[in-house]
Amino acid sequence: MDCIRKTWLRAVVAVTSVVLSGCAATGGTTASGPAPATGASARANAAANTAQYQPVNYANAATKGPAIIVLPGVVKSNNPTFSQQYGPNNIADYAELELWKANFQVLDRANLGSVLREIELAYNLGNPKQAQVLFQKGELQNTRWIVKFDILRAEKVAEAGSGFSGATLGGIASTLLGGAAGSAVGQGASSVKTTEAAGVWIVGMRYKIIDARTTQQVAQGYAEDKLEVGSTGTSVLGVSFRQAGGTTLDALVIGLLQKNVADIDQNYK
Repeated sequence: MDCIRKTWLRAVVAVTSVVLSGCAATGGTTASGPAPATGASARANAAANTAQYQPVNYANAATKGPAIIVLPGVVKSNNPTFSQQYGPNNIADYAELELWKANFQVLDRANLGSVLREIELAYNLGNPKQAQVLFQKGELQNTRWIVKFDILRAEKVAEAGSGFSGATLGGIASTLLGGAAGSAVGQGASSVKTTEAAGVWIVGMRYKIIDARTTQQVAQGYAEDKLEVGSTGTSVLGVSFRQAGGTTLDALVIGLLQKNVADIDQNYK
C-alpha cells in the first residue's frame, strides 16, 4: 500500500510540475509595452505574429496601372460572426490599399463625396448614359476600371473538441489509498482538466472589373481559402493554462484580397 501511495504522489507531483513550468516560464521577445516577459506573454505574441499584416510584392508593381475606383461589393454570408465583422466598406478599404501598392491609380472613395452614390447607382443599374455624364469632369475623366470585391462564401464548415477530467481518477485514488493521503491525492487528481477545440472556416472572394464608360463587366476572378482556429486549456491544482491561436479571419480576408489583386495586376494593366 505504501508503494501505491508513493506512486500516486509522484504522479501528481510530476503532472503539477509540468503544468507549473509551462504556465510560469519566462523569456523570449515580447511586443513593446508594460507586459512582463512571461511565458504567457511570449505565447500570446507568437500567436499574434501569425495574425500580423503580411505584405506581398506584386509582379507588375513597376508598371503604372490605370485609374480605378473601388466600389463596395456584397457580403453573402449567413454567419453572424463574419457578417458583423466584415462589411462591404471594410473590404473595399483594404482593396484600395492593395491596389495602390500594386501601382494602380486608386481614386479614394472618401474624396468622391456624394458622387460615389451616383456612381454606385449607375453601375448597379448598368446605366452607361449616366456613367458617361459622371465621368466627363474632374479627376473622374481618366477612370478606366470600376472594381468590386464580393464575399460569396464565408462559413464555418467543421468544428471539433475534446477534453479530459481527472474526477474519476481522483475518486479511485481516494478509495484505494484512504485516509489523509488518499484525500490529498484524490483532490489533486480531480483538479486535472484539459480542453481542446478547433474550427475550420472556408471563405471565398470574387472580384469584378467593369468598364467605367460602358458599365459592362470585362473580367472576373475568384479565390478561396480556409483557416483553422483553435484553443487549448489545462488546469491542475488551481493553476490554469489557456492558449488560443491560428490565422485570424482578418488575415484570411486580406490574403484573399492579395490573391485577387495579384491576378488583376498580372492581367489588367
